[in-house]
Amino acid sequence: MNKGSAVLQQIKSKARLLKREVFVLYFAYKDQRVAWYAKLFAICVVAYAFSPIDLIPDFIPVLGYLDDIILVPLGVWIALKLIPDEVVKDCRAKAEELLSKSKPKNWFVGILFICVWVAFGIWITWYLYNLLLS
Repeated sequence: MNKGSAVLQQIKSKARLLKREVFVLYFAYKDQRVAWYAKLFAICVVAYAFSPIDLIPDFIPVLGYLDDIILVPLGVWIALKLIPDEVVKDCRAKAEELLSKSKPKNWFVGILFICVWVAFGIWITWYLYNLLLS
């Protein structure tokens, strides 16, 4: 194995770990032992991590990936510091179990995002059509 593929494997490993930690935050959000402010921060991090919309769009060179490389891991780290250790331990076990079974799918959220984009496309088309006619 060459140096490039070793680095790629290391990046994939870190990405899997980050994904697991995002699921840990999701489970911690549902736990009654977590304070409301930690839940609020955790769910914001989870929503941002899973959202297809970024603070800085990915097509902007270099800056586009900063949120994926810096903001999400930083948010996960801060959120985990706000959550009690025993809750994090329990939620890590749940996340490991979920990720080992199969890839989680949320069809409702996927369909919701598609509907929002279709509605946006229809609105833009309608707006441009009316703009050209006037």
